[in-house]
Amino acid sequence: MKHIVSCLLVLLAAFALPASAATVSDNGPEADLEKVFAAIDQNQLDVALDRTEALLKVYPNFRLANLIKGDLLLARAQPLTTFGNVRADKAQIADLRDEAIVRLRAYREKPNAKYVPRYLMQMGADQKYAVVVDTRRARLYVYRNDNGTPRFVADFYASHGKAGAEKMFEGDMKTPVGVYHVVSQIDGGKLPELYGDGAFPINYPNPWDKRLGRTGYGIWLHGVPYDTYSRPPKASEGCVVLANQDFNALSNYVQVGLTPVIISNEIEWLNLDDWQSERTSLNAAIEAWRQDWESRDVERYLAHYAREFKSDNQNLAQWKQRKRAVGQGKSWIKVGINRVSMLRSPGNDGVVEVIFEQEYKSNNFTDTSRKRQYWIKENGQWRIAYEGAA
Repeated sequence: MKHIVSCLLVLLAAFALPASAATVSDNGPEADLEKVFAAIDQNQLDVALDRTEALLKVYPNFRLANLIKGDLLLARAQPLTTFGNVRADKAQIADLRDEAIVRLRAYREKPNAKYVPRYLMQMGADQKYAVVVDTRRARLYVYRNDNGTPRFVADFYASHGKAGAEKMFEGDMKTPVGVYHVVSQIDGGKLPELYGDGAFPINYPNPWDKRLGRTGYGIWLHGVPYDTYSRPPKASEGCVVLANQDFNALSNYVQVGLTPVIISNEIEWLNLDDWQSERTSLNAAIEAWRQDWESRDVERYLAHYAREFKSDNQNLAQWKQRKRAVGQGKSWIKVGINRVSMLRSPGNDGVVEVIFEQEYKSNNFTDTSRKRQYWIKENGQWRIAYEGAA
C-alpha cells in the first residue's frame, strides 16, 4: 500500500513547497485537501480515506476528491503506478492533477499581508473592492479599499481559457490580460446551465485593447454547471470561472460599474513603500497636468501628451489643433479632479488606466463628466496616451 504514497505525492513533489501555518488560505476545500495528503504522506491511508469522504460530504461533485477516493480504495487491492489509477480519460486525469497542484500551491502561498498587487495603484473612494486574477496560479484575489490602501480579503480557485491568457483574437480560447470593470450582473436563472448561479460581464475589449487590435467579446466571471463543483485550471473559452459557492461569495464584493477586475499572467507584488512611491509619482504627474490646464498655457498643457496619443477619433496633431483653438477663447479655467482611480495594466508596457470625475469650469463653458485616460512612461516621464469618456 506504500505505492500510493509515492504515486499521489507526485503532486506535492511537483512544486515541493513547505506548508506555513501563517500563510494558508481558508477558502474552499484546499485546507481539507492538505489534510488528506498529509495523511497519505504518513501512510495513514484509512485516515486519508475518511478525510476524503468527509470532504465529499461537503463538496459531493468535487471530481478531484472523487478521483483521490478511487485511488485510495484501489490501493487496498493492488499497487498503484500513478495518480489517477481508476479508469478515467487520460486528459481528465491530467486536468485533475493540474487542479490539485494549483489548489495546494495556493493553500501554501497565500499573499503576504505586507505586499500588495502592483496594479492597485489607487482605488477610487467609491470602489469598495477590487478583483485581481492570477491565471498561472488559477486564483482570484479580492482586496478591500482601506482608505486608499488595498487589504487582502479573500481568494478563490478560478479557471481560465483553454489556451491560456493574453487574448488577442475572437475565438482564440484565451483569457484577456489587462484592466477591466464589471459592467453588469446576470442572474443564473436567465442563463444556460453552463454559467451556474450567474455572471459578471466585464468590458473586454477596453479602449486600450481596441487600440492594439484585440478582438472578441463576451468575457465574463461566472459559475459552473450544477452537476460540477469546479472545472480544470484551463477549461473556458476565455472567461474566468468559479465554483458556484465562490461566485456567490464574490457577489458580496462586486459593485456593478465600479469594481475593477485586473487579469494577469502572474501577479507582481510590491511592498507598501514601493507601492506608495509609484502612486505618488503618478499622482504628481496628474496634478501637474491639471495645473497646467488651469494656467491656460496651452503648450505647457499639451506637453503632457505622448507622441503616440490617440483619443477615440483624434491623433496627437488633431488633438493639439483643437485644444489650441479652444484655448483662444478662454479668459479663465478651473478644473477639479475627484474620485481618482489608478490601475496599472499587467505586462511590460507599463500602461496605467486613470479614471476620475472631472469638474470643468471656464468663462464660457461648464461641465461635469467621468473621464478615462491611459498614462505611459515616455522618456522617463508620465504622459497621456489616451483620453476619452469613461
